[in-house]
Amino acid sequence: MGAMKTPGVYIVEKSAFPNSVVEVATAVPAFIGYTNKADNKGKSLSSQPWRITSMAEFENYFGGAPAPQFSFKESPTPPTEGVPTFSLDGKSYELVQTVEKFRLYYCMKLFFQNGGGPCYIVSVGKVDPANKVEAQPLTDGIGLLVKEQEPTIVVIPDAVELAEAEFSSLQKQMLMHCGGVMRNRVAILDVYNGSHSRQDPAGDPVSNFRNSLGINFLNYGMAYYPWVNTTITAGNTLSFQNLDADGQVLLKTILMSEMGIPDAVPAADPELADYNKKFKQLADIVDSVTAAAPATQDEIDNAEMNKKSLVALSPRYNTILTEIANQLNLLPPSAAMAGIFTMVDNNRGVWKAPANVSLNSVTSPSVNITHDDQEDLNVTPQGKSINAIRAFIGEGTLVWGARTLDGNSLDWRYINVRRTMIMLEESVRLASKAYVFEPNVANTWVTIKSMIRNFLTGIWKKGGLAGASPDDAFGVFVGLGETMTPEDILEGILRVTVLVAISRPAEFIEITFQQQMQKS
Repeated sequence: MGAMKTPGVYIVEKSAFPNSVVEVATAVPAFIGYTNKADNKGKSLSSQPWRITSMAEFENYFGGAPAPQFSFKESPTPPTEGVPTFSLDGKSYELVQTVEKFRLYYCMKLFFQNGGGPCYIVSVGKVDPANKVEAQPLTDGIGLLVKEQEPTIVVIPDAVELAEAEFSSLQKQMLMHCGGVMRNRVAILDVYNGSHSRQDPAGDPVSNFRNSLGINFLNYGMAYYPWVNTTITAGNTLSFQNLDADGQVLLKTILMSEMGIPDAVPAADPELADYNKKFKQLADIVDSVTAAAPATQDEIDNAEMNKKSLVALSPRYNTILTEIANQLNLLPPSAAMAGIFTMVDNNRGVWKAPANVSLNSVTSPSVNITHDDQEDLNVTPQGKSINAIRAFIGEGTLVWGARTLDGNSLDWRYINVRRTMIMLEESVRLASKAYVFEPNVANTWVTIKSMIRNFLTGIWKKGGLAGASPDDAFGVFVGLGETMTPEDILEGILRVTVLVAISRPAEFIEITFQQQMQKS
């Protein structure tokens, strides 16, 4: 207080307690990709991180689903494994998507349906048939996150559409951003061609992923295999309008062949009046496949009726719509895992491993993995552990792995250990900023030590630190001769050392049985 010069009573208030450490948010993903729009009431949101909290907000700011277009191509011999084919005039055809696959919208739905919450969206381009997913805009999107302190997870679902070399380079950039630049977030990576089996003739996707990733900052990344079959896109939202012009022409031919409709409508016959009427109605429904876009309300209503009629009349048409939905619903798992991270953090805490949790809106993994198959995924001489997504009878599809890519490191092997350390470091760092430029004396040291101990005691009580007592779970050290030398103090350096025992998951449970002698 100022000097006392006037007689009177002066009040002096002194702080009795140190500042508290506030636990920072741990599950705020940042998604980078292509959207239908990027607009906030006329203000562009393109190429800037924008915070949202729900799927409704995403659709409001970034638009709805892309308009996928498919066509038929002649099937190779032998046909592609697992892909339905359609025969006509001795030829086999299979469905292929004719425009670029933009996956961000579908992955955002998967994220929120698996427990997702607040997140950031970085729109780097517009979903358009003339556009394609490119590496440079996605890389630039990573750079835009440098100025944002809140995101703790980086996810790029659209990256799987890049060429494999560009995909690997982008993932290295994600790890560099998380571990080399920011050091306060992790990257959830997808396996390129992760929908394919490890015995695929084109190559083992897991081995290719490991070979191309390098060895830098692996403890800041985690990967999941295989991709998942989801229920994000409903079949009743699709129709022949999701086929391009050539596809619609071939579909019409397929339907005519299936329903026995000749190219020319037979002449009217009074004795077959009812038959001719029904035949004409059926032919009109099939013709609607290639009809011009409806303009009037009556034409729109008639088109909708024809779509429903085709579903009821043609098993082949249903098969085609189902295959379109299946292709759209095959998604990389990174967005779902970001939602799982959020849900587990909110329900249990960041120190709980995000594993042994079921996936919502997922019908099955694209590749079934057995106990033996997972051995090479989980433990490998190179240490690049990949977490399995497995189907269990009576339990559904579960996340069955909790390792970072640095699987050989005893420090950073587990995802929850890496993320808990990030939370502790960021929480303490932000709280300690209040003491920058304070006198580097014992009073300040004691205050900082007390502040950190109080925070860590709270984390220990929640189960985040291992130990029977606080002193077993952590230690905070600061002081001259303990963490600092006289030269440190002269140079304005205050050093604090914090030791923590973070709880680790029981990844392997061994139960021993042995027979004993009969006692009675």
